[in-house]
Amino acid sequence: MIKFEHVTKTYRTNIGLDDVSVNINKGDFVFLVGPSGAGKSTFIKLILKEIDSDKGSILVDGKDVTQLSNREIPELRRKIGTVFQDFRLLPKKTVFENVAFAMEVLHKSKKQIRKQVPQILSLVGITDKADKYPEELSAGEQQRVAIARAIINNPMVLIADEPTGNLDPDTAAEIMDLLDQINMRGTTIVMVTHAKDIVDRMKKRVIAIEKGKIVRDSEGIYHFSEEVPGLE
Repeated sequence: MIKFEHVTKTYRTNIGLDDVSVNINKGDFVFLVGPSGAGKSTFIKLILKEIDSDKGSILVDGKDVTQLSNREIPELRRKIGTVFQDFRLLPKKTVFENVAFAMEVLHKSKKQIRKQVPQILSLVGITDKADKYPEELSAGEQQRVAIARAIINNPMVLIADEPTGNLDPDTAAEIMDLLDQINMRGTTIVMVTHAKDIVDRMKKRVIAIEKGKIVRDSEGIYHFSEEVPGLE
């Protein structure tokens, strides 16, 4: 699904990634961890082709992202849903309209939108919030809307960048259970996090990055004999 082969990305003052090779299979749930500046954001931006690597190849669904033209980038990004710590909802649109907007930009029909949006709102547990505006929702509810918007077009990959960072522990646990449910439906998930308690509880694959290099790649942090950098 996602394959990095000897990928290097350098900036003026530091190294983003240093000769990184890793394979994320279809259906994987992967935590990407590491201290600030370790290379996590670089890893995500390279997948989305927001930046270009200096060396190496990056395959997403069998296509080499490094070779894509600007015209082909939108097609790549349609395969990838994204969720962020700060939700990034449209304040003047209702919950229904926020999720529908992701379909509208792909020119889906009104009939498709009327059918699919309620289904996704039901999946994420906010059917009763369809007519509410973001400011009327709790942080957890806003994140559920953001997740609904990210998966409404059935992406192959969901990238979640610190999705529980603004949530209390109980709400964070609910969001993680939701992401686990989405993963079990077949969506590959790559989640950036600093939350050690979440990583420990979920017992998924952990890829740890430090100074641009992968220093750990194993199932569940509980197997590690020493502390993994970047977890709190």
